[in-house]
Amino acid sequence: MSYHALEPVPLYGPDFAADPHAVYAKLRQGGPVAKVEIAPGLPAFLVLSYQAALDLLRDTDTWSKNPSVWQETVPKDSPILPMLQYRPNVLFNDGAEHARLRSVITDSFSLIEPHDLRRRTIEASDMLLRNFAERGTVDLVTEYARPLPLVLFNALFGMPDHHSPQLIRTIAGMMEATEPDEAIAAGAEFEQYVLELVTLKSEKRGPDLTSWFMDHPAGLSLEEVIHQIVLTMAAGHEPTTNLTSNALSRMLSNPDYYSTLSGGALTPRDAVNDVLRNEPPMANYSAHYPRHNVRFHGTWIHANQLVLVSYAAANTEPQTGTGLPGAAALGGPHEPAGMRTGAAPSDGGSHLAWSAGPHACPVKQPALLIAVTAIERLANQLCDIQLTVPRAELEWRAGPFHRALAHLPASFTPLTPDQAGVTPWTSSSRTRRHATSPATAGPA
Repeated sequence: MSYHALEPVPLYGPDFAADPHAVYAKLRQGGPVAKVEIAPGLPAFLVLSYQAALDLLRDTDTWSKNPSVWQETVPKDSPILPMLQYRPNVLFNDGAEHARLRSVITDSFSLIEPHDLRRRTIEASDMLLRNFAERGTVDLVTEYARPLPLVLFNALFGMPDHHSPQLIRTIAGMMEATEPDEAIAAGAEFEQYVLELVTLKSEKRGPDLTSWFMDHPAGLSLEEVIHQIVLTMAAGHEPTTNLTSNALSRMLSNPDYYSTLSGGALTPRDAVNDVLRNEPPMANYSAHYPRHNVRFHGTWIHANQLVLVSYAAANTEPQTGTGLPGAAALGGPHEPAGMRTGAAPSDGGSHLAWSAGPHACPVKQPALLIAVTAIERLANQLCDIQLTVPRAELEWRAGPFHRALAHLPASFTPLTPDQAGVTPWTSSSRTRRHATSPATAGPA
C-alpha cells in the first residue's frame, strides 16, 4: 500500500506554479496516487501514473463524474467550487445522460467545416494583429492567445461580431478579478451575454452552434442549452488559450523551434504536440468520485472523495507504460521534456492531454486547428518576433488545474497599414475574397 505524507502537498501558490514538475517528482516517491490540497483546507487525491490514469478514466463502474455528494462538504465560498460543482452539462453526468449530452456537442461541431474554421481563425488572428502590429510590442497572452478563441466562439455560436469585445471583457474580468465583487460582476455580465445569445437564437435560428444545440434530436431543455454553451465556451477557451501561448513560449525560447519562424525543419504543430505531452494546458483535472470505498493502485479512497488526474504527471512519468521516456529521462524532474536544445519533437502520440475514456475531449480536432493556425498566422506576419524576457522568468498563473502563462511579452519590427506586401490589413480581405462558403446545415 502506498505511503502518504501526513500533510497533503499543496497544488497552489507561486512555488507550485513556478515548478510543478518538482512537486510531481516528489509526489511520485509515495506511489501512483498522492494526497494533495487544491485550496487551503480542501484535500483531494491526485493520480500521477499513466496506467493508473487510464484505469480510472476507463472504469465507469467504479468512478462517477457527479460531484453532488462531495460538494456538500465544501464551503460555499470556496474559490474551487465554481470549477467542480454540479451542473446539468456533459461534464458532470454519467452513462446514458452523458451520452445524450455529448452527442449534442459532437454532432454540432461536426457541422463546422474545417476549411471554414481555418478561415475564421485567420480572420480573427488578423483582427487581433491589427491592434498591436504598429506598436512593435505585444503581450501574446492578453492580446492574442486569450481573446482569439472568444472572437471565434462569438461567431460560431451565432452572436453578431460587435458582441465579441463584450465576451472578451467579461471572460477577462472573471479570470483576472482580485476581489469577490469583481468576480461576481464579471460572472453576471457573462450570464447576461449567454441569455442574450439564447434569446436571439430562440427568435431566429442560423447556421451556428447555438441553433444546432437547440434543434438537436436530444431535445435539450432551455437550461441544458444554456449550460452546454457555458461549458463549451469555458472548456474551449482556457485550454486553447494555454495551448497557443505555451507553444509560442517554446517556439520563441528554444532555438530548435525558433527556427520554424523562418522556415526551419520543425513546425508549429511540433510545438503544439510538445506542449500537449509535456506541459498540457489543463494539467490536473478530470475530477472523479468513487461510487464506493475502493483500493486503487495501493491507496484506499472512500466513496465520493475527490480524485483528480494529473495529465502533466502521467504524460511525463519516467518510462511510462507507453514506452516513451518522461520528463526525468529527457530533461530532469524539474525541466519538462522537450525544452532542451536539441530535443526531438514530440509526434503527439501517447499522452493524456485530451483525457481518455468516455469523457475524452469531444472537440480535439477543432482545438488543434485553431491553435496551430493562430501560431502559423502570427509567425508568418511577425517574422522576427522574439520574447523580451527569458522563458525561465515568465510568470505562470497560480492554481491547481491549469498550466497557464500570466503574460508572454514579445517584440518585433512594427508593421504599418500602407507598407508593401501581405500584412494583417490586407491578408484577411484576400482570405474572405477567395474563401468558399461554409457547407453547414442543421442536424437531420
